[in-house]
Amino acid sequence: MIAQLSDLHFSLTPLFGGRVDTAHMARRAIDAVLRLEPSPDAVIITGDLTEHGLPEEYAALERELARLPMPLYAVPGNHDRRDAFRQVWSRRQSLPEAGPLHVAADLGGVRLIGLDTLVEDQPHGRLDPEGLGFLAQALDAGTGDCALLFMHHPPLDCGIAKMDSIRLQQGAAELERMLLDHPEVERVLCGHVHRNIQARFANTICNIAPSVAHQIVPDFNRTDVIRALLDPPAFLLHRVKRGHAISHLIYVDPSTAVASE
Repeated sequence: MIAQLSDLHFSLTPLFGGRVDTAHMARRAIDAVLRLEPSPDAVIITGDLTEHGLPEEYAALERELARLPMPLYAVPGNHDRRDAFRQVWSRRQSLPEAGPLHVAADLGGVRLIGLDTLVEDQPHGRLDPEGLGFLAQALDAGTGDCALLFMHHPPLDCGIAKMDSIRLQQGAAELERMLLDHPEVERVLCGHVHRNIQARFANTICNIAPSVAHQIVPDFNRTDVIRALLDPPAFLLHRVKRGHAISHLIYVDPSTAVASE
């Protein structure tokens, strides 16, 4: 099982006029992962680890994430900053000394491939030829039954007008063509939209995770603003068996189980 956390927006001070304590919400999300039985084999984070991309934010978040005993892999989102991300995260994850922070790892029979779609100081995403080349090599090197591709920016429209204007703007068509030749890719896992959304993409499913902090209002027609709301924080859990993935929505806050006769 692979737990997918997204859009933590970890900040040392609460956001939205003090109403959203994302540091506290990140701790609750980690607690929720630790409660899972059985424990996930790995955790992936699909971007926006921090709100401001500050080294002290990454350091504080890394201390919280150190409570997770399983492997952890992350890619940056548009709120992240590569240099600060690299400075702190290199202690946890093998990262290149310069350039995009792509990652690939094998987890049993699953190939995990993370793509860095960050455009520094811009909200939209980009997957350049170097990133597509990394993906091609990572797929060719895979020896497992299937692959999970994860990145921050979705490569397709989700119907929320403002978010669609800042999705993956370069490389989406090339990515789609590549995945048509790689049916072993079971999921394209994204964040950025702060909502749980599924859509067909190439020969697979694009699954956008909700945020473990605040969610986004589904303003389908508004192009002028992104509005946040405090819907329940949640994350995704992907169970992979014999090369096929099943994805579950897991709410951060525990609920009371009611026994049935």
